[in-house]
Amino acid sequence: MKVGGGLYLLWLAFQLWTADPSDAGNEALGGKSLFQLARQEFLLAAGNPKAILIFTAFLPQFVDPTGSIGFQFLILGVLFLMLEWVAIAGYAFFGKALRHWLSRPSMRRLFNRVCAGLLGSAGIGLILARRE
Repeated sequence: MKVGGGLYLLWLAFQLWTADPSDAGNEALGGKSLFQLARQEFLLAAGNPKAILIFTAFLPQFVDPTGSIGFQFLILGVLFLMLEWVAIAGYAFFGKALRHWLSRPSMRRLFNRVCAGLLGSAGIGLILARRE
């Protein structure tokens, strides 16, 4: 499994390294409305294993069993969602800032090569990692 994952990362790195930077894929929003984008983000976040892990393993540690458990989970859930919205807004802000930078093929090529190098390094590291 480990070797397969490492090889997959190397394959992704190769594809990214050889990707055509002139193919911008300018379908920015793909004709989707704000509601459709919000729905897509909700479904993506709801199926995120990280969110499921937080709600099932991490948040219960902060719930007082002598108090109103439902209300405490409600408060913790709302706080978690607020932090998620801040994170999503941050991603959107930086994405918008990088949009101009990545509009040039030479910058897309550089970005692709740096990301390919990181993926390749992760793949090699995974393959060479020893179990201790």
